Amino acid sequence: MRTTLLALILCVAPTLFVLPAGAHHSFDAEYDASKIADFTGVVTQLDWQNPHAYLYANVKDAGGATKNIRFELGPPYALLRGGWTKSTVKIGDTITVTGGALSKDPRNNWVGAVNSTTLILSSGAKLTMR
Repeated sequence: MRTTLLALILCVAPTLFVLPAGAHHSFDAEYDASKIADFTGVVTQLDWQNPHAYLYANVKDAGGATKNIRFELGPPYALLRGGWTKSTVKIGDTITVTGGALSKDPRNNWVGAVNSTTLILSSGAKLTMR
């Protein structure tokens, strides 16, 4: 019984270190920095998490259809240094994102923040997204 338990622990323990590392990705693998766009919409969700925070907003496309767009922000520590707090953006706020890189996969409604990407609040305050 002890041998079986020890074997199980030795098999499972390494996955505790491997799984979190697999969650991070290369920016260039998901986003096309040559395809930059601006968006205005209403915030539906904010996930303040590592390694990146995510903001979701309902945005109308050129045809008038509403899409829920996921904006990938920088890591929370960088956002804090840039003037953000967890309550800077609230659900229901109207925001404008300038200079977001579009997802390479057209099926995804994803936008990645590059160094020049800015979030403009309805108050006019401007915050960097990285």
